[in-house]
Amino acid sequence: MLQGIFLAIEGAASQGIIWGIMTLGVYITFKVLDFPDLTVDGSFALGGAVSAMLIQNGMNPFATLFFAFAAGSLAGFITGFLNTKLQIPGILAGILTMIALYSINIRVMGNRPNIPLLGMSTSLTIIQNLLSLNKILSDLLVGFIFSAVIIIIMYWFFGTEMGCAIRAAGNNERMIRALGVDTNVMKIIGLMISNALVALSGALVTQSQGYADVGMGTGTIVIGLASVIIGEVVFGNRFSFWYKLASVVMGSIIYRIIIAIVLQLGLKSSDLKLLTAVIVAIALSVPVLNKKVTRVVGGKRK
Repeated sequence: MLQGIFLAIEGAASQGIIWGIMTLGVYITFKVLDFPDLTVDGSFALGGAVSAMLIQNGMNPFATLFFAFAAGSLAGFITGFLNTKLQIPGILAGILTMIALYSINIRVMGNRPNIPLLGMSTSLTIIQNLLSLNKILSDLLVGFIFSAVIIIIMYWFFGTEMGCAIRAAGNNERMIRALGVDTNVMKIIGLMISNALVALSGALVTQSQGYADVGMGTGTIVIGLASVIIGEVVFGNRFSFWYKLASVVMGSIIYRIIIAIVLQLGLKSSDLKLLTAVIVAIALSVPVLNKKVTRVVGGKRK
């Protein structure tokens, strides 16, 4: 039993760090931009579909990641355009793009609901064979490298003038607009970066699991939010921006480990969405409960 749990934790950690790239994208929209973007359910599957289709057509697996990244940024641009130029509410703009992407993803996959990659080389199998690693270790290594590089780039970018403008647009839109910054452009750029990362994660997950499916993005936004919240609750908002980004990835790993342990203990896979909702509710309530406890304790001291 314990051996099964440990093996499940190892597999969950390897998947969690790859999904953590998606969580970084969700963090940009929900925490940096303060934008309720639901596009990610579609852009995650879009990244997987683009990568799988290009691999089937003989393209280098690493090169397909770039095209998945670009496709995700285009999806983010559409959501931003609907919101900023056509004045459609953010949450509705995301839903419209997500719905449209379902049909687009099927078209990308050649009017098929899924694409198998059995027997085909992927970026993860190439690393696995090159370094003589097992699948779990190769997934961990690739996920760690991508996550670390992305965190470094994001830390640098959001310290630049444009990056600071994007953060300011999410924090105080009126103030940054008064300083002459076009907040609409900042929103669009933020949404493009966010969905590009989500699509990149979808491509890596597809290459890891060996197939792309049109429904693989269902519930992605909930998983992303759960990971962000868990990371914030467990690691807090201390230190600098890079720490917050790293905690988001760690939150994704913790979320996957929790799911893996609960499944090993006998929970049915059909109950996973219920468990995710419970985890998110608990994680959201922890800061509120901490404040109440602090007030009670402080009142008693007085």
